Amino acid sequence: MSKIFELPASARPAEKVPLKYGVVLYPGFQALDVFGPLDALNSLSLAYPLQLYIIAETLNPVSTKPPDHLNPAGSNFAQSIVPTHTFDSVPPIDVLIVPGGVGNRAPANMDSVLAYIAKIYPSLQYLITVCTGSGLAARAGVLDGKRATTNKRAWARTVDLRTQVTWIPHARWVVDGNIWTSSGVSAGIDIIFAFIGETYGREVAPMIADFLEYERHTDSTWDPYAEKYGL
Repeated sequence: MSKIFELPASARPAEKVPLKYGVVLYPGFQALDVFGPLDALNSLSLAYPLQLYIIAETLNPVSTKPPDHLNPAGSNFAQSIVPTHTFDSVPPIDVLIVPGGVGNRAPANMDSVLAYIAKIYPSLQYLITVCTGSGLAARAGVLDGKRATTNKRAWARTVDLRTQVTWIPHARWVVDGNIWTSSGVSAGIDIIFAFIGETYGREVAPMIADFLEYERHTDSTWDPYAEKYGL
């Protein structure tokens, strides 16, 4: 059987890298926050035996449609994902991805998500947040004493959620220990490529990016949106 990818000699072997990924879903999650990183990982899974767990409070489909009070236009334009596991049934994972989205502006609806993040974090190899997903990780208490960033348009609202976090305003993404946090929406694609390069091998990330014809931002400090929003 022919291989789509021939891994470079510098690539780390499968027994040395994380293989089990989970992504947390909640109503009103941001589609690209989830599918940007996952599509890069979909491609990586052609070279490594990755496993993906889609995790939510129940096994019912989870929609990108926000709650009614956050949907003033009354639009019925959304996509849904069917979870594979609930917060109570998911097997051990190596990496957890936490997306942002309009839906997390309804704090009362996030209790089960926050409880899961707080419970699972100590067993993770890595935590990756996209956009205001860092606000969820912060509210779960796992960013205390850590450096992190978030969506710049939602900066004030997010950083006020947890003052125990050292929030970095001018960053495309920030790495502190095993926690990787990214700026708004599309930054999730850049952080996952940076993560792939760091974790699987420096030459693996451009291999996947070229396959997807994606031109990466490779400088974690590149952040015109911080300037745009006066941060």
